[in-house]
Amino acid sequence: MEQSYHTESALEKQSIAGELAERAGRSGTTGAASPTRKRLLVPLSLLALYLFWGMTYLAMRVGLETFPPFLLAAIRFLIAGTILYVVLRLRGAPRPSRRQWIGSAVIGALLLAGGNGGVIFSEQWVATGLAAVGIAAVPLWTALFMGLWGRWPSRKEWLGLGIGFVGVIMLNVGQGIWANPAGAIALLIAAISWALGSAWSKHISLPPGMMSSATEMLAGGVILVIMSLGVREHAPDMAKIGPSLLALGFLVVFGSLVAFSAYGYLLRTVRPTLATSYAYVNPLVAIGLGVILAGEQLTLLEILAVAVILSGVALVSLGRQRA
Repeated sequence: MEQSYHTESALEKQSIAGELAERAGRSGTTGAASPTRKRLLVPLSLLALYLFWGMTYLAMRVGLETFPPFLLAAIRFLIAGTILYVVLRLRGAPRPSRRQWIGSAVIGALLLAGGNGGVIFSEQWVATGLAAVGIAAVPLWTALFMGLWGRWPSRKEWLGLGIGFVGVIMLNVGQGIWANPAGAIALLIAAISWALGSAWSKHISLPPGMMSSATEMLAGGVILVIMSLGVREHAPDMAKIGPSLLALGFLVVFGSLVAFSAYGYLLRTVRPTLATSYAYVNPLVAIGLGVILAGEQLTLLEILAVAVILSGVALVSLGRQRA
């Protein structure tokens, strides 16, 4: 994340969201289109996180009908990481150095093995909507870790973080996220691990641009394989493979190639408080899926919670600065 690609031609070839804007800025070149591109890419990247990551909780639950948790996550990130790595290398991206691979392994372990692995592990007992609610502390933990590196949120961002968190608590009233201690503890560890990885990623040697997402997914996938073998997970249940394969395909394409890459772009472009605001919106998407797909009804308290959460996200967005 601290370097740029070697040649200007590589900039022109890269079509993945965010790469042109980021590389131009890091290579010291400026252009009239760069601010405009950023104004477009930032909201699009946020939309990808808000929508696709909100849907991944349901996709992971479907995948768990066939695959054990760590194996499902490992397959997802190894496939996505391999695709992205090959595409970037074919387009001229340089091969990551040994130091960058080590940095990718550290961040991949925190974000994907600890963070995503903890979430999917918890979904063996915790409902999808509650899993999304359990991750809502990520922005607060990220703000704390970033503060340890001397980058505290602004007052407006703190206010937005607090309001958004209150809204998520309102959304969870009566749901009993601690009804299963194992799932709740896994979610707590996942939130802390993801937040630490998000903050640390700005202070560790990583490959430039989207290559960091590819190497993090590859490294995280390998670590998840080791975790799967370590706990002796069972083989996939082939009797229910159809829906699970569709869910896996969604996780690979939209959850990883699109959304995880968008998250990496946001971490490099905007303040972490805005990049992690997805954690407040994902529960809304999870609940919305319940309304649309399962005919669930929203209570008055839930409607009020939605308004509070969106207000908090708006404050964080208004208080954002370039990271």
